[in-house]
Amino acid sequence: MQEPFWLDENKVQFPPTSLALDEPNGLLAVGGALTKDWLIHAYSKGIFPWFNEGDPILWWTPNPRSVLFIGDLKISKSMAKLIRQQKFTVTFDEAFEQVIQHCATINRPDQDGTWIIEEMLNSYNELHQQGIAHSVEIWLEEELVGGLYGVAIGKVFFGESMFSKVSNASKIALISLTKKLQKWGFRLIDTQVETPHLNSLGATLISRKEFETIILKDTLKGFTPQKW
Repeated sequence: MQEPFWLDENKVQFPPTSLALDEPNGLLAVGGALTKDWLIHAYSKGIFPWFNEGDPILWWTPNPRSVLFIGDLKISKSMAKLIRQQKFTVTFDEAFEQVIQHCATINRPDQDGTWIIEEMLNSYNELHQQGIAHSVEIWLEEELVGGLYGVAIGKVFFGESMFSKVSNASKIALISLTKKLQKWGFRLIDTQVETPHLNSLGATLISRKEFETIILKDTLKGFTPQKW
């Protein structure tokens, strides 16, 4: 039986993604570290960490891959009407730590506990301080009611997690992000694994090979790390 590859923590290097296990969701490797160098190297190859507390670090590369091409964004008539009402306020990078904490603690019916443990929180907060990880915040009056966070390398945004405390808040976050990225010439948002929620907004599945071909070119494009 094929086993995932064990990484040397002191050597920032992954095996070929073709060695990933097809089930579940493309487990590629175990070990390594959650430092800036490891994370940037991982994302630039379409690999992301996802593991539970008490487990070693697990690295994944799904095949097929869920992505949202910027030009394929779908906004329903009801969503367009809600956005025009300006009921919510949208901000970027104003409350990154709050967003990731909400993503970690929000109750999800299909999930037992959280994978965003303290080690993950610290690592992505560090990336945020360096202008690499970013957040979108959705406010209802003074309350943070939705948002998302992810990593931008070159001109690819790798989405990590989103949350919603009121109906449609996370959808508005993704729509707002997509419109901002479109202005900057981004081609796609990596949405990792297929869900009905993402599909309703235009996400689609592509092969790992196609995904890697796109990000190989787009992550090399100039986009200076910065606060949004």
